[in-house]
Amino acid sequence: MADKFKSSGPIFDDLVEFFTGDDWSPVQIEEQPVLSMKFEGEHGSWTCLAFAYDEHERLVFVSVLPVVVPDEKRLEAAEYLIRANFGMEIGSFDMDFSDGAVQFRTSIDIEGGELTPKMIQNLAYLNVTVTDQYLPGLVMVVEGDATPVDAIEQVEDAE
Repeated sequence: MADKFKSSGPIFDDLVEFFTGDDWSPVQIEEQPVLSMKFEGEHGSWTCLAFAYDEHERLVFVSVLPVVVPDEKRLEAAEYLIRANFGMEIGSFDMDFSDGAVQFRTSIDIEGGELTPKMIQNLAYLNVTVTDQYLPGLVMVVEGDATPVDAIEQVEDAE
């Protein structure tokens, strides 16, 4: 493993190997088992975080959306995000009601199995694809250009 990463276990090592090899340019956060990376989608750019929980044999991948929802729009944004989550097979949107931060989270429990590069690839790319799909609708809701229902219809019809 490269000198710039401090290993915390096999899941973290696998994350470093995959994201470095796939040209994501990961940076470890303060010697924690967390990688931070920038992602450029069709509808914006944002930070992605990959958390290695080796002690629990889990991997969590998060896209931190480049939108902070103002207090007066949080209920509408929450409705939009809940509508987006409904029926989603893998992953979910979360919003912190205290500050309006929004993220999309995907995760995998590896206990009893073996983490492969393909599993990391699937988890990360599904995450950023879904984030990129639903980001414009969230922006429409926050900027007052669409209701949550209309915004969902627009982003899901564009698939």
